[in-house]
Amino acid sequence: MNRFSFRPHALAGAVAVLFASATGAQTTAPTLPTVRVDASKQAPQADVTGFGDQPLKELPISATVVDAQLLQASGARRLADLTQFDASVTDSYNSPGYWDYLSIRGFTLDNRFNYRREGLPISAETSIPLDNKERVEILRGTSGIQAGTSAPGGLVNYVVKRPTEKDLRSATVEVSGRGGVLGAIDLGGRFGVDRVFGYRFNVAHETLRPRIDDLKGERSLVALATDWRVGRDTLVEAELEWSHKSQPSQAGYSLLGNRLAPVPSPHLNLNNQPWSQPSVFGALTGTLRIEQALNADWRWSAQLGQQRLKTDDRLAYAFGCSAESIGPPYRYCSDGTYDMYDFRSENERRRLTAAQLKLKGKLTTGGVAHDLSVGLLSSRVRNRFEGQTYNGVGIGNVDGTAITQANPEALYANTNRDERALELSLQDTIRWTSQWTTWLGMRHTRLHRKSIGTDGSGPPPYDSSITTPWLGLGYQIVQGPLLYASYGQGVESVQVPNRPEYGNGGDVLPVRKSRQQEIGAKGGDNAWNWQLAWFRIVRPMTNIDACGTSCTGSYDGEAVHQGLEGTLGWRGGPLQLDGGATVLDAKRRGSADASLNGTRPVNVPKLVLRGRASHNVASIPGLTLDGTVVHEGRRSVLPDASIELASWTRFDAALRYATKVGGVATRWTLGVENLLDRSYYKESPTQFGHVYLFTGTPRTARLAVQADF
Repeated sequence: MNRFSFRPHALAGAVAVLFASATGAQTTAPTLPTVRVDASKQAPQADVTGFGDQPLKELPISATVVDAQLLQASGARRLADLTQFDASVTDSYNSPGYWDYLSIRGFTLDNRFNYRREGLPISAETSIPLDNKERVEILRGTSGIQAGTSAPGGLVNYVVKRPTEKDLRSATVEVSGRGGVLGAIDLGGRFGVDRVFGYRFNVAHETLRPRIDDLKGERSLVALATDWRVGRDTLVEAELEWSHKSQPSQAGYSLLGNRLAPVPSPHLNLNNQPWSQPSVFGALTGTLRIEQALNADWRWSAQLGQQRLKTDDRLAYAFGCSAESIGPPYRYCSDGTYDMYDFRSENERRRLTAAQLKLKGKLTTGGVAHDLSVGLLSSRVRNRFEGQTYNGVGIGNVDGTAITQANPEALYANTNRDERALELSLQDTIRWTSQWTTWLGMRHTRLHRKSIGTDGSGPPPYDSSITTPWLGLGYQIVQGPLLYASYGQGVESVQVPNRPEYGNGGDVLPVRKSRQQEIGAKGGDNAWNWQLAWFRIVRPMTNIDACGTSCTGSYDGEAVHQGLEGTLGWRGGPLQLDGGATVLDAKRRGSADASLNGTRPVNVPKLVLRGRASHNVASIPGLTLDGTVVHEGRRSVLPDASIELASWTRFDAALRYATKVGGVATRWTLGVENLLDRSYYKESPTQFGHVYLFTGTPRTARLAVQADF
């Protein structure tokens, strides 16, 4: 076995030593660049790309950045709300009240490995608030140079709000749904001699009253971000975030035997038993970062972060039809009944610690300019669970009228997980001429993973070393667009769900590589911007979602996703337009089940359109009209595509008005989601071998007022 030692305290010690040396050796020549003091004045960039110092428009990478202003204007509260901003991002089992899943380029992201916060890995197996986020960055495509292991669709990086140069005093009140109320405070500024200390303080509390039955809950957030400008060459940043959310989740609908029933009421929630309890998500997350300029061209940074999660996962769980023995994939009985289970996995505890060192700089050799970055990331995961409940309690029905008795005894083992990873990354931007540029990237990852059942059983530990390269080539047309091509690899590790139908539940499958090619062009000016990209991703697949009783989870062929993405943005006078389209051709091949080969994966639409328009009304200063359209094409419900969901289109609208009330600047928003109150099936994910259907949110209004004092 190839083992290695992981000592997060050693890296923390290194951070302290580097900080001490930095503060004791100040010079006047090197200076740090301005660090996120006024987001509105920065060139658009995305740290998630791995080339964060370079503007997105100059990189051969596809990514979307959703800033705080857009989050506020749209009323986005959760990860699932981000699908409206990117045509390559769709839902993938987004049950209201539960944690969210995203699909990018047709691949569902892994909530354990595809998410970052302040550039460090986090778990998204929780509810992540957006109230204190400056922006959310979405990378599209394989992420072998940005992450050690991850699903090939892309990455999501959360960037927190940082101290402001000018004093900020903002309060928000919003009413939505059936009387849900949000109150939030955002404070920022600087103080001390020469204003060397900065702070950003966010508090939010919301009573959740959506227009879905039996879904009342609440959530809270307290977050503080600080910085200290030790000198012109040294910046220290620290931030801490506490959040809590308690809310039942909405149980998914399904096929009735072999037929797709008419769309049920979007208000219906099958998780409505007298014994149904809310799922509870608690999180404490923080980071410490030191950045030091060595000279005019070189600087280093050190970062330490930790995330602690506590979850009580509970659901009146509808799964399958034993009376008719339908499946796999499983679904409800043809008469609208289903087997109901009391599911509880309480006191789940997840802890992720990460430390990172980076060195960035510029040099010129033989007349060729290089932008270099070297990084070392060490992370450790420790997940601890208790026995779980998965007990049959009787028969439910799709009318939601059946009543059963709870059976909360924890009879089934769960799976604890430990992981250590050490990742060395190298990136080099080589500017051969003013027009030709090459981007090189490589990440070498050493993994040690171990899973042990709460009953003491489990497979042997797993060790692996993987290297994932990335190469990009760009040609900048003079006063024209950037033309580019890239090739990259990604790697992922899949854990078999710990459920009775899997003979090897809890096992971690060996890592496998995905491969991506991308060709594209991007350009624009101060008024408009655009990007067009063709991509092709080949990913190893498993049989996990198609497993029957006593099936062994394993790899099974591969998926080939190729498609065309286009985005366009325009700002001219009072009008702003943003739109995007993705056409995706996705196929399975090489499966042991020949009937799957050549078929389109379930829950993957072929066509997705996104559009957003904003118009400032000249005759009424301060008034803005917003409109959003979201369209998703047909998608398969079953692997053989014998049943498909119809395409759907949703319209959202908002009126925003900025004015002064009693000398206080205020911004009023009246927004309506699903303006036409259309009923439709939004998505058709398969989870644990079972088909689920989720409906679109019913028409929901919100009224918000933000005051800046």
